Amino acid sequence: MIEFTFWDILRNLLLATRWTVLLSLAAFVGGALVGLAVLFFRIAKNKWTKRIASGYIALFQGTPLLMQLFLMFFGLPMLGLRIEPWTAAALGLTFFASAYLAEIWRGGVDALPRGQWDAGASLGLHYLQELRLIILPQAFAITRAPTVGFLVQLIKSTALTSIIGFEELVRTSNAINNATFEPFTVYGLVALIFFVMCFPLTQYARRLEKRAGAH
Repeated sequence: MIEFTFWDILRNLLLATRWTVLLSLAAFVGGALVGLAVLFFRIAKNKWTKRIASGYIALFQGTPLLMQLFLMFFGLPMLGLRIEPWTAAALGLTFFASAYLAEIWRGGVDALPRGQWDAGASLGLHYLQELRLIILPQAFAITRAPTVGFLVQLIKSTALTSIIGFEELVRTSNAINNATFEPFTVYGLVALIFFVMCFPLTQYARRLEKRAGAH
């Protein structure tokens, strides 16, 4: 057993937290960009694009994230694509996030009255201009609370990437616990760190939800 002081354990966990935060941000930004493209397909007038988007969303919402990560990390090399744990983790979480964000935002678009589309048409705006100037800003405003709430879920989901070898908070904590045999200290600190990251976002999402309900 290696001698670690409490501060040694905490310092190493905080260093690993950087990668959890970075992965969460990369997946959220990437998921937002891909999710926006999926949203365009999902609300398009063409029935085939709608079906493609619906199938994409159903695939990533209907299968375990862990299986998606396994397919990224172990499946792509079978196709001749060498992939590192960081890349596999970022891609897996990006596609996972995009499916959920697209569906969250679609709910915001569907919540808008048809008159918003008609108002854009009366101003002579074409479809993309209506989306950019009228529909999407309102849809994003409506769905800010669930979007922030999903970010909390995404941060917690990064723990699964330890299974494919990505050195984030949970994988580092396992290594420290194996060296120190102090599970209550190590995993207690991990739980506290996740709480510190997620609790403010959860409270912010609740405030947004109450603010939206007040209007």
